[in-house]
Amino acid sequence: MISEEKKKVLELFTEGRKRYKLMDFEGAKVYFIKALKIDPEDGPSKLYYARCKHYLENPPPEDWDGVFVMKTK
Repeated sequence: MISEEKKKVLELFTEGRKRYKLMDFEGAKVYFIKALKIDPEDGPSKLYYARCKHYLENPPPEDWDGVFVMKTK
């Protein structure tokens, strides 16, 4: 059984990911931050938060398909 806390983190992450896919990186970041306030160790929220920060500084092309391409190791 999943805890209520984890359910909330999952809901927030899901909404953040929807916004991420729509290239609303600022809006998505808000949801990942909320998820991380509940569970600071949530790996997916940490990862997507970092990607949002990256894309806010380095926007993807207009035809972006949602795939994150690492440029460095």
